[in-house]
Amino acid sequence: MSMTPLAQDSYPQPAARSRLGGGGVWRVILLSACFVGLAVAYSIFGDQIPADMLLLVLGVLAVIGVFCLFGLAAGLFKIAHSDDGPALQNAIVDSLDYGAVVADREGRIIYANAAYGELIAGLNRKSVVSVPRLFASAAEASEAIYRLSRAAHDGRRAVEDIRLTEGDALNGVANQPVWYRVSVQILPEIEGAGGKKLVLWSVENISRDRERQENIFLELQKAIDYLDHAPAGFFSTDGRGKIQYLNATLAHWLGYDLAEFDAGSLRLSEIVRGDGSGLLLGGSNDGQIKTEVIDIDLVKRDGTNLPVRLLHRAARLAEGDLGETRTLVLDRAPGVDASEELRNAEVRFSRFFNDTPFAIAALDESGKIVRTNAPFSRTFGNEHGEKATEGLPLTELVAPEASSRFINAIETAKSNQSTIEPVDTVLAANEERSVRLYVTGVADAGDSDERVIVYAMDTTEQRVLEQQFAQSQKMQAVGQLAGGIAHDLNNILTAIIGFSDLLLLNLRPNDPSFKDTMEIKQNANRAAGLVRQLLAFSRRQTLRLEVLEVSLLVDDLTVLFKRLIGDSITLSVDHAPNIWPVRADHIQLEQVVINLVVNARDAMPEGGSVKIRTSNVEESVAATFNYRGMPAADYVLIEVEDSGTGIPPEVLAKIFEPFFTTKDIGKGTGLGLSTVYGIVKQTGGFIYADTELGQGTTFKIFLPRYVRKEEKPEQIEQQTKVRDLTGQERILIVEDEDSVRAFASRALSSAGYVVHEADSGVDALEVLEEIDGEIELLISDVVMPEMDGPTLLTHMRERYPEIKVIFVSGYAEENIRKGLEDDSSVEFLAKPFSLKQLAQKVKTVLEGAE
Repeated sequence: MSMTPLAQDSYPQPAARSRLGGGGVWRVILLSACFVGLAVAYSIFGDQIPADMLLLVLGVLAVIGVFCLFGLAAGLFKIAHSDDGPALQNAIVDSLDYGAVVADREGRIIYANAAYGELIAGLNRKSVVSVPRLFASAAEASEAIYRLSRAAHDGRRAVEDIRLTEGDALNGVANQPVWYRVSVQILPEIEGAGGKKLVLWSVENISRDRERQENIFLELQKAIDYLDHAPAGFFSTDGRGKIQYLNATLAHWLGYDLAEFDAGSLRLSEIVRGDGSGLLLGGSNDGQIKTEVIDIDLVKRDGTNLPVRLLHRAARLAEGDLGETRTLVLDRAPGVDASEELRNAEVRFSRFFNDTPFAIAALDESGKIVRTNAPFSRTFGNEHGEKATEGLPLTELVAPEASSRFINAIETAKSNQSTIEPVDTVLAANEERSVRLYVTGVADAGDSDERVIVYAMDTTEQRVLEQQFAQSQKMQAVGQLAGGIAHDLNNILTAIIGFSDLLLLNLRPNDPSFKDTMEIKQNANRAAGLVRQLLAFSRRQTLRLEVLEVSLLVDDLTVLFKRLIGDSITLSVDHAPNIWPVRADHIQLEQVVINLVVNARDAMPEGGSVKIRTSNVEESVAATFNYRGMPAADYVLIEVEDSGTGIPPEVLAKIFEPFFTTKDIGKGTGLGLSTVYGIVKQTGGFIYADTELGQGTTFKIFLPRYVRKEEKPEQIEQQTKVRDLTGQERILIVEDEDSVRAFASRALSSAGYVVHEADSGVDALEVLEEIDGEIELLISDVVMPEMDGPTLLTHMRERYPEIKVIFVSGYAEENIRKGLEDDSSVEFLAKPFSLKQLAQKVKTVLEGAE
């Protein structure tokens, strides 16, 4: 900053200046002289002046006078008077108890008040100097003065506190430092300043305030030191259990380094054993500050216990939230308490009371909670102090339907009756949590308010396990029922379809019996579809996989959808271009989409819209999804969206469970979505539901993309030819159902094969012994009495490993292969099958053997 120190040294302390300029006075004198001259000229040359000229001059003067009068009245002119404003302002500034200096940006002083003059005089300065010059000799102030000078030059406001020690020239006080607060700010433009921007500097001695602050700080340090080294521990937490303060004594007991402790870095649950943190964060229900005596174990950093007695205070704020807690900690380790036996007994009781898995509460005469142990807060959802329980009736914490039974148990306990049945109930605040309450009376409570003791055991997990077990029992029962039905029905349907095919071979299309036989076969196929749907929810159905175009499948069902949803619901179908093919069961996939559309209809009783969309999902896009369990891959996506009521979260978690339904009794079986889930999973896909209450639900089905394999020219040529399904190989048929065995035997014999029959696995081994294993193919049922198909396969492989095998069953192929040690050479044919399907499968397996 540019400065002229020599010129500044010669500046006296300026006095107040008048704002009346010299130019105004001279104009008044000149105007007066003009009028005097005119009067003199008239007196001398009056006789020579024409009367007209004289009247003209007088008229002009009159006009000027009248104009001036109007100007004064209108405010155009003012009669000048003396301005005492600057003198008043200077008097105010001089009365300030700190130094004030007005200077320009180059540091030249324009004005200095009396306090600044006294400061200069006290420092034995002979002339007024600028503030930067005043502190130029103080090395400790150099950086602060430089920053202030830069701020003054740049037109910014700045404040600095400067500390000067005894060695500095400005410190006139012995044996103690002096503090100055120096500030600089820009003044608004002032008339008469010549257009210069002025700066106001202020210098204030704040040593007394600093001394007071230092004294307060020293006293605070002493208080903290006293608390840190007190013979008792102390800590404080916030309402969420974060420790805000820990004294040195308690830190030493627990093995923590106090220098490494930061407020909030340690939680109460880390130093309190078991559920004790919930007990300490309970607080008082009425918001009052109460001191509790709690015997409990703290946890040292090395994991060992420290028995202590806590003098604990916690209260609720006006809003109901838990405020800060204050806790005094008394060490109760062996050797500290004089009454060793009594101390040991109290410590043992405290551990039994607070470390038990049971929640314990003591109730008064009216059933209100007097005190609780630590697990009580965890069991009743109070581990973070959301709701204090002390002073509340325990009946408010359990479900209303159990209140009467619980009240009866309390009355029975107060009458000291010995037999009291436990009360099973759920919590009022969370119906997912269940407890079993044991109630006992207090025979002699003395001066205590305790009349009843309640032991609560959390039975939530037990109840969930019981429900899961019951559900699994139902699933197993239905699975066994479905398996038995599927096995018997598939055998019957196989025989019906098979013998229908044999009849059709001997009938011409114009034969009257041909149509009847076709009706029998078609209805048998429909029955086979019903069996597959019965098995679908347990994922045991047999899927007949084929390559499908999803968009074509949806379009074929559009007419059916419109009939299903009715006129109050609009249907829209949107397909993305070039949808990839998928490999799935055509009938089962149709059933999936139909079930979802029906569910969408039921979710919109007042009408709405259903949107069905199909699109491709590339692997890179699938990797961005957060759907659990779905790996990144190429998928074909089918979306069924409705504008219905949405699905609540508690229902969403159960929608795919068998027998779970939100519909009225008789209107839903609970198998719809479980069937959908089973079909989708068995196809290798994934299904998820995105829902929002009041906005609707979107079911998304991700099916793996099917990549067609390139076929060789000879394979294409072979497919175009009519396939010869006859043969001369030797085949053994093992089937316990006579009708199925008879049909298969007749069908293959008519095709030229040499057929042997057996009605069980044991009989099949005897036949193999008789013919010395001279067969090329074994066709066996899987489920048979005495010896099933896999067991027969194991015995046969020991002597005849080269024989090819076809298993037939009504169960899914993957379920059959799970029990096979070597399934690579075993083929599968699903029941029910037709004559053509049997012949094609046999021919394919035998040709593969060649």
